Amino acid sequence: MTDAEPQSPCISVCLLDEQDICVGCYRSADEITDWFMTDAQGKCEILQRARERLKASTDIRLS
Repeated sequence: MTDAEPQSPCISVCLLDEQDICVGCYRSADEITDWFMTDAQGKCEILQRARERLKASTDIRLS
């Protein structure tokens, strides 16, 4: 296993929604600010939360 720094998920679409979540990378405003100061583990945790937000926002619900 490697300790490589995770890459930023930023895609240069920097726009926050009503909940202060970026519509480009799905990080919160606080997570974006904290990104540069956190360690590799913290970045992995931020990326996991962002993936969960992306999945929640794109789930198709039939009912």
